[in-house]
Amino acid sequence: MAKRLTYFIIAGLVLGIVVGWAINFAYDDGTPEAATHLKSIAGYFSILTTVFLHLIKMIIAPLVLSTMVVGIAHMGDTSALGRVGLKAFGWFLSASLISLSLGLVLVNALKPGVGLDLAIPAADAASGVDRSGFELSKFIAHIFPESMVSAMSTNDILQIVVFSLFLGVAITAVGEPARPLVRALEALVKVMLQVTDYVMRFAPVAVFAAVTASIAENGPKILATYGYFMGSFYAGLVLLWVLLIGACFLIVGSRTRLLVRYIRDPIVLAFSTASSEAAFPRTLEALDRFGVPPRIASFVLPLGYSFNLDGSMMYMTFASIFIAQAYGIELSLTQEILMLLTLMITSKGVAGVPRASLVVITATLAQFNIPEAGIVMILAVDHFLDMGRSATNVVGNAVASTVVARWEGQLDPPEPVDIEPPHAPSHRPPPPPGDEPF
Repeated sequence: MAKRLTYFIIAGLVLGIVVGWAINFAYDDGTPEAATHLKSIAGYFSILTTVFLHLIKMIIAPLVLSTMVVGIAHMGDTSALGRVGLKAFGWFLSASLISLSLGLVLVNALKPGVGLDLAIPAADAASGVDRSGFELSKFIAHIFPESMVSAMSTNDILQIVVFSLFLGVAITAVGEPARPLVRALEALVKVMLQVTDYVMRFAPVAVFAAVTASIAENGPKILATYGYFMGSFYAGLVLLWVLLIGACFLIVGSRTRLLVRYIRDPIVLAFSTASSEAAFPRTLEALDRFGVPPRIASFVLPLGYSFNLDGSMMYMTFASIFIAQAYGIELSLTQEILMLLTLMITSKGVAGVPRASLVVITATLAQFNIPEAGIVMILAVDHFLDMGRSATNVVGNAVASTVVARWEGQLDPPEPVDIEPPHAPSHRPPPPPGDEPF
């Protein structure tokens, strides 16, 4: 099932490019009326993608809550939870620093913005990106949910993670009386994974619609116009993949070469839909089949979606310096390092903020006297860039979960690739007595 789904998604991606190109060729005559008509056509196709993403979001909140609480409960004590959390955050910070630094080095080496010589816009020119969600005081207050119902209704993963931490630790402290609640949440996990299987069957259609809409509205010329910038960024992503998987190989060993085979389905899905959130359920399943215990994957993966978006991290430094280069603004090494450290901190403060990467970039540009209206330059191709960084986010979080499991000495034998359906119960041997208190 997983292998067939991957092929169907790729087929939807290719077909979307062909159909989108054909629609653009048939209707684009360079007039404003044609542009409006193409936008309208793209809007109709986008309905299918929106429906799919809504279905995915329908799954996220109950799946994160149930898997994370069960994972914490199965750790057995708060010391194990703290140990795993410290290891996860240590990896997150290291990976974030590497991602940001790599983006900074590559954009200075390849100089994709040099030579554009754009005129400095008016001081009051707007970027079109709302950065009101980026304020430290608001972020700190936002971490803690006023209502769990509200957090789940808005799919605020960071708030759900905080509530799940409290609930999981409380269940561990209560002990035996909480056993029925743990069993209920375990059943909810299985049900939600079955729902995921149903929803994922719609993925190829959603991918086809998303790509068709983007190409139909913008045309293939948009890829050529920004070709060097996009090519440079994707070259950086490839190098980042090599570094992440190479680090995993050093820690986990030769088994790492199998990891990409297990997570290829969520990688393709995240790339095609430009949404790492859409790939969350499948990533969780793939890690379980690869051998990462659910109690670790269900704890580390949601945290990673808030604090370990490696592809987005690299994009932030890359895009920020690109815009400065396009305006001919020279930044000293000290300023660039300060920008890197600023992004390192502020990027952790936009979990749940729409178009988070653009929000952080816009806010950072203003701090370094770079016209924030420059963000408009990359908005046209942001969807195509988001495809790459979403896939990279999946790789980064899968590697993080695998590494933490190895550090904990709990990486189990893998299940066969492409034999069991993704929603099938795991046949991994049960843990030794005492390892799982519930």
